Amino acid sequence: GQQYETEGIAKHGAKLVNAVSTAQVPKITLIVGGSYGAGNYGMCGRAYDPDFLWMWPNASIAVMGGEQAANTLASVQKKRYEKDGKSLDEASIEKLRRPVVEQFARQSTALYSSARLWDDGIIDPVKTRKVLALSLQACLQRPLNTSKHGIFRM
Repeated sequence: GQQYETEGIAKHGAKLVNAVSTAQVPKITLIVGGSYGAGNYGMCGRAYDPDFLWMWPNASIAVMGGEQAANTLASVQKKRYEKDGKSLDEASIEKLRRPVVEQFARQSTALYSSARLWDDGIIDPVKTRKVLALSLQACLQRPLNTSKHGIFRM
């Protein structure tokens, strides 16, 4: 919201992205809930090449949530109609939104992600500690480099 924007969320977010992208430590990502958009990148999503990226069965991953995508599409379509002097009724808007929400629901699941090799697998939440320990042990088999980044200004 506006309060966070005035407090410098973009500046702090840039520092986080800089730290995650330049740190030379083992990077192990575990998605336990929803992971969407810039938050996915900033928290060491696939774009930052983590050593391992695991998901719980209930996790979801997408560019944005289905509701947000559907609302954005509906808003664009509504403005297009208004530009032509027409209007969209609520039933037409819902008819436009529903397939988008359903598509995002199908394509943001952990199973969908793993089937496309977007992650390293779905893990049983009960076995999380063991999987993370084995992941860290595997990461420590290679030499760690020194981080090379500038000074973070707070």
